[in-house]
Amino acid sequence: MIPRDNPASRIAEATGLTPNHRISCPVGGNTPQYLVEVLGRRIWRGVSDAALIVGAESGASARKVASGSALLEPKPVAAQDESLGDTRPGLSEAEMGAGLHWPHEVYPIFESAIAARSGRTFDEQRRWLGDLMAPFTVEASRHPEQAWFPRARSADELSTVSPANRMVCEPYPKLLNSIIAVDMAAAFVIMAAEVAEELGVPSDRWVFPWSSATCNDVYFPVQRPDLGRSAGIRAAGKAVLAASGLHIDDIRWFDFYSCFPSAVEAAIDALDLDPADDRGFTVTGGLPYHGGPGNNYVSHSIVEMVRRCRSDPDAVGLVSGLGWYITKHSLGLWSATPPPTGWQTPDMADAQSAIDGTSLPVASPADASGEATIDGYTVVHDRDQGPSWVPIFARMTDGRRVAARSDDAEVAVAMSRDMCVGHQVAVRQADGHVEFELS
Repeated sequence: MIPRDNPASRIAEATGLTPNHRISCPVGGNTPQYLVEVLGRRIWRGVSDAALIVGAESGASARKVASGSALLEPKPVAAQDESLGDTRPGLSEAEMGAGLHWPHEVYPIFESAIAARSGRTFDEQRRWLGDLMAPFTVEASRHPEQAWFPRARSADELSTVSPANRMVCEPYPKLLNSIIAVDMAAAFVIMAAEVAEELGVPSDRWVFPWSSATCNDVYFPVQRPDLGRSAGIRAAGKAVLAASGLHIDDIRWFDFYSCFPSAVEAAIDALDLDPADDRGFTVTGGLPYHGGPGNNYVSHSIVEMVRRCRSDPDAVGLVSGLGWYITKHSLGLWSATPPPTGWQTPDMADAQSAIDGTSLPVASPADASGEATIDGYTVVHDRDQGPSWVPIFARMTDGRRVAARSDDAEVAVAMSRDMCVGHQVAVRQADGHVEFELS
């Protein structure tokens, strides 16, 4: 991967700008909406007049550089960016010890918990997800100038495993995954209304952030009491609606962070919505089809939400951003009508403390031994060989959570056929990590 090298300072130098602050952020798909919240608060207090929020993904170019088909010769930059945001890694040693390193391995574990709660097998859940995500592809097809994959697909096309739609990690075939190898960028400006007036920005171009809130789930997935729900989205969503005096039924448009279907389902559940809500859950097509699965997707959704708001000034839209593994959440409301209660950034300290207090203790490899019940899992498929290995999160009899794996291909095949959430396993230490056997 190509390291980030003071991108804010590079942009300032390239554009000839001389800002008072040059800020870059650590990993987190909630970043653009989070910056609206933090920098908007500075503007509201009169500390700043305006902020330019810029982001980009360069996965396609990075792949070319890595393969040697393109060259990268970055010039040095003198200035050093400020850092803003949570710098913690996305996974703990327990999760990495079980072989988990990438989002496409972790999000399906959440999906298994959601499927089990609904009484579905992996195959049944995959068909259900085809119906959920097909409208995202239709929306992406409406944006051929912006979307990376602007093609409408049927529910069957998304959910049917085929050579063109190979299984990656149960229950997600390729077309239910975001693709990181994209080159995409977006930018927008937030500023004080007085500054907009001084600059002569026509008032019919103004769109207002009404409220914004940030809240985390229990930070590491293995410690969450419910793998299929998001207390963080629920808390932040409740806060932004209450701060603006609105009900969820008052929202005209939604754009939910959609790196994987389980992130969309977590938002639908947290905001008490119907999965068949005819308002839809994206204004762009989402991460798998519009594209932009790194930090910057939400800049695209904010830009498109601004366009929607200009087209219907009385309506309100909700944008959600999400970082790491349904971990860091920033939600915001937008409208072309000025907020009746003013710009609001509700204090989330109490809600965050309550969520953090639900964290489960985790068994270390040294003392993980005995019976446990599977709370969530996936089956990782080899591109050529099929079911390969299985990571699980399980609850031991004393209430501790454990992250474990099996490298037995026969176990992987069996667990890809049946829904094994709720099944009993035996766990034990093996070569510094925890392995399991089906009981």
